Amino acid sequence: MAVQDHPQHHPRFRFPSFHRTGTAQATATTAATTATRAYAFASLRLLTGFVFLWAFLDKTFGFGYATPSGKGWIDGGSPTKGFLSSVAAGPMESTFHDWAGAGWANWLFMLGLLGVGVALVAGVALRLAAVAGTAMMALMWIAEWPPAKHLSDGTPSMSSNPFADYHLVYAVVLIALAVAGAGVTWGLGKLWATLPIVRDHNWLR
Repeated sequence: MAVQDHPQHHPRFRFPSFHRTGTAQATATTAATTATRAYAFASLRLLTGFVFLWAFLDKTFGFGYATPSGKGWIDGGSPTKGFLSSVAAGPMESTFHDWAGAGWANWLFMLGLLGVGVALVAGVALRLAAVAGTAMMALMWIAEWPPAKHLSDGTPSMSSNPFADYHLVYAVVLIALAVAGAGVTWGLGKLWATLPIVRDHNWLR
């Protein structure tokens, strides 16, 4: 009688795969970091958009904050006259005085505030918003002229920094939002990118 030896299966002890576990943890950590970054940029985008939109609304309707009630654009007030006519330093002082209250200046300024604000809140055309917003911030920086220690009449300018002020910060924020493509999270950026005209012209993203 033939006796067949059946191989005996002994339970083997297996060490846990640290490589696989470590990879999974690293992937999860990367995904969480990416999501957190997206939410942070989206929050920054919405807050910055509200700054521009609120400036437009207050100057249009005169809510009593920066623009007194009854002095809004719809009441016949000028969104640029008060600010530009008070410029008292910098190389474009006389130029800004000439622009103060001009119809074209009012329209460009208000359309800029509205366009940048809507683009940021909606999460669309962030590159255009960055260009337009940076141009606006640059002109306002020149109007306030932080490098000046004294105004044209000799009084102290009260400038707290000769270079970095909030206009510069806003400009950098606008550029960063456009570069990061911050319109996808909590915005219409993904849908906007699928439009044929936007696909054909990347500068519209």
